[in-house]
Amino acid sequence: MVLPGLLFFVLFKYVPMAGIAIAFQDYNVFSGVLGSKFVGLKHFHNLFTYPEFLRVLKNTLLISIYQLVFGFPAPVFIAILLNEVRRMAFKRTIQTILYLPHFLSWVIVGGLVINFLSPSSGMVNDVLRSLGRQPVFFMQEPDYFRSIVVISGIWKEVGWNTIIYLAALAGIHPELYEAAEVDGASKLRQAFHITLPSLLPTIMVLLLLRVGHILDLGFEQIYMLLNPLVTVTGEIIDTYIYRVGLLGGQYSYTTAIGLFKSVVGIILVVGANHLSKKTTGSSIY
Repeated sequence: MVLPGLLFFVLFKYVPMAGIAIAFQDYNVFSGVLGSKFVGLKHFHNLFTYPEFLRVLKNTLLISIYQLVFGFPAPVFIAILLNEVRRMAFKRTIQTILYLPHFLSWVIVGGLVINFLSPSSGMVNDVLRSLGRQPVFFMQEPDYFRSIVVISGIWKEVGWNTIIYLAALAGIHPELYEAAEVDGASKLRQAFHITLPSLLPTIMVLLLLRVGHILDLGFEQIYMLLNPLVTVTGEIIDTYIYRVGLLGGQYSYTTAIGLFKSVVGIILVVGANHLSKKTTGSSIY
């Protein structure tokens, strides 16, 4: 039963790692990996000397930090609220509405976001016009792009991510809440002294896994929302690799970027895991 899973990881995760050699070569498609010229750390040096890559790295870090600060706590908050709902029909309806965007592709969600923010027929600008304000070209303004990415990401995934926390909440013994009520604790105090401490191990594990992907925002969302007018603040490493590597043919340079992302991810996971183990006792290994 384990064999298919092992084969999947061997074929699609470990075998492709041989392609890392391209990062240390001036790779030529016709010469292949064995025939291409070895250039050492040339492409890694270019990473930190190209102003374009430094701008892309800054965009990636900023958007990832915004998602971590605003997007990561959102499912915890919603799970706690849903856990307090006692009418099952209402609770299931809200859960279904929150879960639904997860099952839509970013092609659909991106189109919805663009339509909502359209200056001519978008719902948001209709509200602004009703308030006597001029329509705003949200998708053409670089200053708005990062906020749009973060908010649309939360809207799409927050419902699905609450599943894990709802499962963790179901494991909290009801007698803890009953004892707290006898002692006169309000719902807010119960949340801070029972619910959140009980969720802390789950929160820390998911946070550790999220930290490892701080440079990996996902190609689909940004690609669907990005346009030339907001590239200065919206282009991230994944879209940069697509543009420069696949479309521009700089395979060695973009392979070096991918290896850089992986090394940073490993360092962050190991460091955060060690810190978490020392401070909270929760870790992923």
